Amino acid sequence: MALYLLHESASGFALFHAHGLDEIGQNTEAVRNSVSDLNRFGKVVQLAAFLPFESALDALKQCNAVSEGLLTDELRSFLELNLPKVKEGKKAKFSLGVADPKIGSQIAELTKIPCQSNEFVGELLRGVRLHFDRFMKDLKPGDLEKAQLGLGHSYSRAKVKFNVNRVDNMVIQAIFLLDTLDKDINSFAMRVREWYSWHFPELVKIINDNYLYAKVAKYIEDKSKLAEDKIPGLTDIVGDEDKAKEIVEAAKASMGQDLSPVDLINVQQFAQRVMDLSEYRRKLYDYLVTKMNDIAPNLASLIGEVVGARLISHAGSLTNLAKCPSSTLQILGAEKALFRALKTRGNTPKYGLIFHSSFIGRASARNKGRMARYLANKCSIASRIDCFSESGTSAFGEKLREQVEERLDFYDKGVAPRKNIDVMKSAIESAQNKDTQMETEVPVEVSSKKSKKKKSKGSADEGEDMVVDKPTEITNGGALEDHKSEKKKKKKEKKKLGQEMELQDEEGGGDRATTNGGAGEDHKSEKKKKKKEKRKLDQEMDEDGAIGVENEQQETTKKKKKEKRDDGEVYENDKETKKKKKKKSKSADGE
Repeated sequence: MALYLLHESASGFALFHAHGLDEIGQNTEAVRNSVSDLNRFGKVVQLAAFLPFESALDALKQCNAVSEGLLTDELRSFLELNLPKVKEGKKAKFSLGVADPKIGSQIAELTKIPCQSNEFVGELLRGVRLHFDRFMKDLKPGDLEKAQLGLGHSYSRAKVKFNVNRVDNMVIQAIFLLDTLDKDINSFAMRVREWYSWHFPELVKIINDNYLYAKVAKYIEDKSKLAEDKIPGLTDIVGDEDKAKEIVEAAKASMGQDLSPVDLINVQQFAQRVMDLSEYRRKLYDYLVTKMNDIAPNLASLIGEVVGARLISHAGSLTNLAKCPSSTLQILGAEKALFRALKTRGNTPKYGLIFHSSFIGRASARNKGRMARYLANKCSIASRIDCFSESGTSAFGEKLREQVEERLDFYDKGVAPRKNIDVMKSAIESAQNKDTQMETEVPVEVSSKKSKKKKSKGSADEGEDMVVDKPTEITNGGALEDHKSEKKKKKKEKKKLGQEMELQDEEGGGDRATTNGGAGEDHKSEKKKKKKEKRKLDQEMDEDGAIGVENEQQETTKKKKKEKRDDGEVYENDKETKKKKKKKSKSADGE
């Protein structure tokens, strides 16, 4: 059986014919040893056909199709033209060797050409790749290397699909810097407190905040120069006039030592650096919030920007976090405790970085593990939506947050949460209608509340009775009012018809004297119609009156029944007392 080899190069598709394979060996090891020798390999493998790519864009298109296992029209026509034709109902007397089994299966399915991909074919294709520039005589030295370099760059760039706004590396760097800034600002602020306390030790007890302390220390400078004229400035910094007066009073009776002007200048400069670092930390936090809303809006709205950024940085990237199962995400950040527990055969940790979320802090001690597991599940869903969705929306994250809130209520109060499928449907609707999101959110919330009420009804039977009784009272009252209003309308219509009948009678007398017989007949027919309408209204009025009377009778009968029950109970009680008295009297007479 003849063997053909398909080689995809950077310059085009090449088809080789392999014949007389016994010369280089049938085993893969024998072929591997003889591949390096071009004299032996060139006798066995020969170039049959070559299809060059039209441009760099065409080369990229063909390369992407082959890597994804798709057969393009150009490759199909090239194979059908250069390979022997297979008759219908008969087996092919040749086979095509390919490097990738995916493209081989696609070729066999669409063109009915038998393909094979194994170690033997791989070694043959390795030899073709090694000596390709020798087989192609028209290629200049260096042309193939340039084509490979250009195609490699364009293929990599297309695969990465680089998006400047969704670079999670910036979030990782920002959260690392934020953590280091927190440590540095804390240590520097403690140094300012200790340094300035030699001069003004009483200020530490009055002001607790590090940033405010540095600001006040820079403003006061020398405590001996602090007077009541500086109270307004201190009030602006501290935000409390009483505290400002307390600082001035403490400065007058301070126990601290005096500092030289050079020392005070150094303290002020250091306090200014601490203030600048605090301001930069605030700006960095705002930057992190904006980046998280761009990169992972659903994760940020579910668990918060800082905790979400820590999860991404610990996993390495948003893609790695999306690939993690929820059980891994739950203990992410508690690896030491996990391996210690596995080593000592103790209890494994329930939560890692997720513990910093407010949901776990709000849960009771008994339900913290359950809450961590549920929250990790929702975080993994949110991270996958953020990673693989093309449009960035926070609709899913908000709905997932609502689900976590409902689960908290379920653990604490026993209120049954909504079904996941209902929540996801509402999230998809709100994501699709971005423009009308504010209008659509209100009915969604109302429906969710209704569903909650329905589920809570099943838990308490007494609550059901109350809920059922109230609407019936309201509907009965509304029906009576509607009935009265309809009765009034019908009375008005009856009056109008009567007035029209009288007017027509008057006009009919004049018409008889002046008009013909036809006009008189029309007048009679109109009169008959009006009479019929009047009769109908009378019947309806009677029916409505009967209905009203029946309703009143029903109410009166209900009241009478209640009174009879009460009277009957009283009467029966009286009978029983009389019987007891008679028995007592008889027993007394007998004695």
